[in-house]
Amino acid sequence: MKIVLLDALTLGDSDLSVFDTLGELTVYQTTDAKQTVERLVGQEVVITNKVVITAQHMADNPQLKLICISATGTNNVDLEAANAAGIEVKNVSGYSTESVSQATFSLLFQLIHQSRYYDQYITEKKWCESPVFTHIERSFFEIKGKRWGVIAMGEIGQRVAQLASAFGCDVCYYSTSGKNSQQSIPQVDLQTLLSECDVISIHAPLNAQTENLIGAEELQQLKPGAIILNLGRGGIIDESAMATALDTQDIYHGTDVLAVEPMLAEHPYFSVKAEHRLVVTPHTAWASVEARASLIEKVANNIRTFSV
Repeated sequence: MKIVLLDALTLGDSDLSVFDTLGELTVYQTTDAKQTVERLVGQEVVITNKVVITAQHMADNPQLKLICISATGTNNVDLEAANAAGIEVKNVSGYSTESVSQATFSLLFQLIHQSRYYDQYITEKKWCESPVFTHIERSFFEIKGKRWGVIAMGEIGQRVAQLASAFGCDVCYYSTSGKNSQQSIPQVDLQTLLSECDVISIHAPLNAQTENLIGAEELQQLKPGAIILNLGRGGIIDESAMATALDTQDIYHGTDVLAVEPMLAEHPYFSVKAEHRLVVTPHTAWASVEARASLIEKVANNIRTFSV
């Protein structure tokens, strides 16, 4: 079986040797839209994270049997065309719950404890000049007793809620689909969550219900000192409105996702003056070493089960 991996760079330094046992493997670190056509020729299985596979690609490659998406989202593959062509499409899920949940708290702690400021204080050797043993220039806070609102109570949202509860937070949630009502914690409407919660974490997919869910009007509803974290998808928060709010309101924001990725050089977050109120990471929350190993094993298993 001939297998092609189109964007291995998205998997970092992960061990890909498991795929060698499944067939004849060709690996490309990156693949742009023009290269996809030639790289699919003769391949029976394609592994892609973000490279788009279109109906035309499928029509041009009748030998193609299986498309493995090394992610949960399937929006980069024309599913209707695949179904019509008899090409199976398999994605993976459940591999990054712990990684994303941990990253949620990593962003939170950087903001609520102002870790970056204190690290810089040490780096610049300012502590060496201190007249006393300590330095408490930036206030920081405990999360115990804070009200934590989870937006989207899927597997990751549930894990974050569990961890927040362990830290002593009072947890509530808002269901973006309106279908989730089986949780043991209180469900509230969006306005209540925004106006009452000290910490808000987003773990939703981007869809018709969540696109621009948090805009200028919603940001105005946040209580002073509120921290809002986006570990879902870019596009859920209006980033221009957020950039303005960070300089005009007493709020904080941490995000691992943006509407356009990679980040644009002219992104409004680069213009935020209150830099201590913002932390951005480059879509890494999903990618712990353990999560990537689990992801690769799940993709490999998708190929194995297809081959049977």
